[in-house]
Amino acid sequence: MKVLMINGSPHAEGNTNIALREMEKVFEQEGIETEILHIGNQAVRGCIACGTCVKKGKCVFDDVVNTAAEKFESCDGLVVGSPVYYASANATLIAFLDRLFYSSHFDKTMKVGAAVVAARRGGLSATYDELNKYFTITGMPVASSQYWNSIHGAAPGEAAQDLEGLQTMRTLAKNMAFLMKSIALGKKEYGLPEKETPCRTNFIR
Repeated sequence: MKVLMINGSPHAEGNTNIALREMEKVFEQEGIETEILHIGNQAVRGCIACGTCVKKGKCVFDDVVNTAAEKFESCDGLVVGSPVYYASANATLIAFLDRLFYSSHFDKTMKVGAAVVAARRGGLSATYDELNKYFTITGMPVASSQYWNSIHGAAPGEAAQDLEGLQTMRTLAKNMAFLMKSIALGKKEYGLPEKETPCRTNFIR
């Protein structure tokens, strides 16, 4: 099994990375392969609603988004980590996720998702809610922990002092590993849930 972990922080070795690395230790113990993809320091432009991805099956802007899409398709779980700067996720990460989820057309049903947020003090739960929406619109079960998936720290490295936050990350990874393994067994025994043909309506009719 494999988990793709997205570091949305501009700082490769900051507090978001501390949270992801704490999860990575547990995944390794569980026999789950991980890869951390650092995208927060890259120039990722937002979606321009051009519709090219519908025809080509990938984003018209051939950057880290298309690279990540290939990795995402082959993994069993996705962890998205973000710092909180203004009561929301990092803008680069949101641009990345908008394009990743919209332009990749493979079935994401039952891939397990988890959001991880890091902040000095506030805005954690709002960002946590914001990130979870990417999972729930695509049929991805959301992994939870003993608390909202957050860790505190201001200066780089301070999150290592947040003992409750670190424990929350370990519990999240354990729960996520269990969920992925359980889903794998369920798929083998029962297959994926049957899907109806999408019924898409507009508010004007």
